[in-house]
Amino acid sequence: MAQAPDAPVVLRVAGRPVGRYLTRPELPARLSPRPCLHPVTTLAGTVVTELSPADHTHHLGVGVAVPDVEGHNFWGGRTYVRDQGPTELDNHGAQRHVGFPLRDSDGFVEELRWVAAGAELLRERRTVAATGLTGTAWALDFTFSLTNATPDPVTIGSPATNGRPGAAYGGFFWRARKEDRAPDVFTGDAEGEAGVHGGRADWLALTGTDWTLVFAGATDATRRDPWFVRTGEYPGVGSSLASAERLVIAPGDTAVRRVVTVVADGRLGRDEAATLVRKAVTQ
Repeated sequence: MAQAPDAPVVLRVAGRPVGRYLTRPELPARLSPRPCLHPVTTLAGTVVTELSPADHTHHLGVGVAVPDVEGHNFWGGRTYVRDQGPTELDNHGAQRHVGFPLRDSDGFVEELRWVAAGAELLRERRTVAATGLTGTAWALDFTFSLTNATPDPVTIGSPATNGRPGAAYGGFFWRARKEDRAPDVFTGDAEGEAGVHGGRADWLALTGTDWTLVFAGATDATRRDPWFVRTGEYPGVGSSLASAERLVIAPGDTAVRRVVTVVADGRLGRDEAATLVRKAVTQ
């Protein structure tokens, strides 16, 4: 039987399912509905994502989420307003799945429209691929290209650019598995949430009870973006599009970012994490 053109995609590595991509999750407007990956698992089957957890119902597995695109909220939940704080606003946008120019068991290319208040702000091409690395690790290669679909400049912001220090979230974001104990986090030369959050590093690892995620910016532009990291309040890692100032996309121009994530069974140390992520980025 032929598969519906916008049906969920199941990613496989060596025949094993490792991720399910939801094109049209049924969510209220306040959560800024958008396509996402969930569940994502290790090769042994450990789930390493969460979808709409109770602590942050707008966290949707793995995807692209931006809290401020010309004042519209594509992150979900409350909006940070300067001199006012987190505020409930009727300003939520949605990422709408248009189609798959290419789809296979190990990846896909997707076209999306970012729409708010009845207008299209951005067009996106998203490329996702799953690749085996070892018998206990695989890599998720995630590229997104945001093209200004309007006749005027489109700017992307964050709570940090709107007056909330340390809250430069927005861009690629992975909501990880929450366990009884907060995960450990480290880079090649720093560790702990306070030590790595807001910093730039070629790679960053998050380790749970029996799993590890190693994130790496795979282009020069992506490596210049600081990491957004949470472990104590909840486990999540993102790459910040707008940390110190708003990102401006001129009419017709495109902003491109690529993040490669190693998904491994077990708790990796620095040397093993660095070796695996190097292999994932260069293969």
